[in-house]
Amino acid sequence: MTLITRNYSSPNVRNSLRVRVDYNNMLKTAVGEHGIDEKELEAMQPRLVSALETAEAKRDMMRWRDLYKTMPQLVNQIIDTAAFVRNNAENFVVLGIGGSALGPIAMQQAICHLHHNDLGKEKTGSPRIFVEDNIDPERMAALLDVIDIDRTVFNVITKSGSTSETMAQLLIITRILIDRFGERGVRDHLIATTDKEKGNLVGIAKKYNLRTFIVPDGVGGRFSELCPVGLLPAAVSGIDIRALLAGAEYMDGLCSEADPMKNPALMLAGLEVLAMENHGANIGVLMPYADSLKYMADWYAQLWAESLGKKKITENGTLRFGQTPVKSLGVTDQHSQVQLYTDGPFDKTITFIGVEKFRREVGIPHAFDDIPGVAFLSGHSLNELINAERVATEHAVTASGHMNKTIILPEVNEFTIGQLIMLFELQTAFAGELLGIDAFDQPGVEEGKNATYALLGKPGYDEKLKELKNTAVKDKKYII
Repeated sequence: MTLITRNYSSPNVRNSLRVRVDYNNMLKTAVGEHGIDEKELEAMQPRLVSALETAEAKRDMMRWRDLYKTMPQLVNQIIDTAAFVRNNAENFVVLGIGGSALGPIAMQQAICHLHHNDLGKEKTGSPRIFVEDNIDPERMAALLDVIDIDRTVFNVITKSGSTSETMAQLLIITRILIDRFGERGVRDHLIATTDKEKGNLVGIAKKYNLRTFIVPDGVGGRFSELCPVGLLPAAVSGIDIRALLAGAEYMDGLCSEADPMKNPALMLAGLEVLAMENHGANIGVLMPYADSLKYMADWYAQLWAESLGKKKITENGTLRFGQTPVKSLGVTDQHSQVQLYTDGPFDKTITFIGVEKFRREVGIPHAFDDIPGVAFLSGHSLNELINAERVATEHAVTASGHMNKTIILPEVNEFTIGQLIMLFELQTAFAGELLGIDAFDQPGVEEGKNATYALLGKPGYDEKLKELKNTAVKDKKYII
C-alpha cells in the first residue's frame, strides 16, 4: 500500500517524482536508417503546435482531462463509501468490462501488495478485490464458489446501462441478492456507477435505493479511471485517490507546455505518428519492467487501439488508421518476445517503462561462491538485476536498429501512476488530432454490440438480425 506520506502540493516533491520520457532511441542518430530523422521532427512542428491548440480548444469536450478539478468535490463521498465497504465486507467485486474493468485492475496491481487477496483483511485493512471483466460461465461460477455473499459488496459499472456483458452479470447477482436478502437488502450489497440520467442502470439504482456514483459527461469508458469508475475501487483498496488526482494535475500542466519539444505527451504522440506514417511501424509494444505495472499495459492497449483504430471515408476511398498495441512484460517477455524485437522486421516501436526505486529491496545472497558463472550475482540485488536487464534490452534493441523509447518512473506510487494515466490519455488525444480522426468514438465496437443484441432477441433489432442472416455463409465448407 502507500508506504510514504508526502505533501504532493510541494514543488520539490512533485519535481522529484516527475515521470520522464527518453526518446533518444527513436532517432536515426541512435538506431540508424530505420529511425526518425531530426529533420522529420522539425518538419512536424507546425502539426504538433496545431494538435496542441486544437486539443486545448476541445477541452470542454474532453472532460476526462479536468477530472482532477471536478473530482475533489466527490472525494469525501467516495472515501466514505469505501469506508462502508471496508468495514462491512470481506470481498469487493467489480462488475464491468473494457474501461470499467481494465483501469481498476491496473490501479490495484500498481499500488496494492502484489498478493493483496492472499494476505487477508487483517493485514491489508481492505477486502479482497475481484474484477469480473468477462462472461465466461466458468468464471462467474468460480467467483461464487470463493466468496461469501453475506460479506460481499458488488460495484456494477456501466455508463450506458446497456452493456450486455455487465447487465448479464448484474442480473445474476441481483437475483442472488434478492433471494438472499430481499429487495430492501440489496442496497447494502450493491453500488452503481453509471450515467446521471440515461440508461437502464439509473432506474435500477433508484428502485433499490442504491448508493450511486455518476460517470461525468464527456468521460468515455477508456478515459474514466480518474472518475468514480476507478476511484471507488481504488479507495476500497486503500489507495490514496487524492494523490492520484494530484499526479494527473501535475502531468496535465507538463503537457500544456506550448513548446512541443518540452511537452512529453505531445512528443510521444508525434513520434508514434511519424513512426506510423513514414516508417511503417504499425505495431507499438509497451513493455514495463515491473510486475506492478503489468496491467497498465492492458489498460493502455484498449486506450490506444479503441481510440485510434478508425476508418475515414473520402472521395478517394477508405482510409484506415491505427497502430496495433502489444503488451509485454520485462523481464518475462525477454524470453518470449525480444528475439522478434531485435532480429524481426522494422514494423514496430517499443516503449519501455523503467522504475528507478522499487518499494522493496531484495538482496541476492552468497551460496555458490565456488561457481563463477553464478557467484557474480551474489552481493547484488534483484533491484539491480531487473534494471540491468532493462538497460541491456534497450541496448540490444537499439543496436539492432529498432526504434524504442523509455518512460521512467522515479518510483511506483499514486502520484506517479496519476501522471502515467494522464500522460497516456493525452498522448492518445494528441495522436488523434495529428491523424485527423475522432479519438473518442468507437463505431466498430458499437456494431458488435448491436449484432449481439439482435442475436439474443433484444427488441428493436429485427433489421440487424435479418442483416446477420443475409450475410451468414450458407454453405460452410471450410470447417475441419
